[in-house]
Amino acid sequence: MGETKIMAVSLAPPGDPAIRWAGRLLAMVGELHKVGYQRLRIAPGMAPSGCHWRCHVTPAGNVAPNGWEPLDWSRRVASYSTGQKDRYFGWEDTTQDSARRLAAKFIERFPEIARDGQGADWAYAGWYVAMLGAAEHGTFPVFFADYPVEVAPDRLPPPP
Repeated sequence: MGETKIMAVSLAPPGDPAIRWAGRLLAMVGELHKVGYQRLRIAPGMAPSGCHWRCHVTPAGNVAPNGWEPLDWSRRVASYSTGQKDRYFGWEDTTQDSARRLAAKFIERFPEIARDGQGADWAYAGWYVAMLGAAEHGTFPVFFADYPVEVAPDRLPPPP
């Protein structure tokens, strides 16, 4: 049996603003999971330049068997890039928002995605909590990029 790595609780926000912005986006999805939108999934990766982390949010019904890749990128996908800084999804009124406030705005502004993301998905929500803990320590999920990305099987989400 392998050893389980125990991480300390993160007590302070990261100093790098891009990591804070990305972490807030991931925390927003965690807040949505807590209130019954566990069928919302993330598709995180790197921009072609390699300078910005991207994260797309889509319902599980739009996700491939690999657990993260949208089947149809043109609909029911909300996209964020750290290049947008704290203007999540291009919104101009989010610079001071907490993850909970972002979650409320997400439901209001992406009603179809939110509706399709309603329901329980305990396997994914469990994976998500562990991923969120790693992200709080700077290990953000990256499943795609313009260069080869290897993701350990135990770091991938379960299929929908």
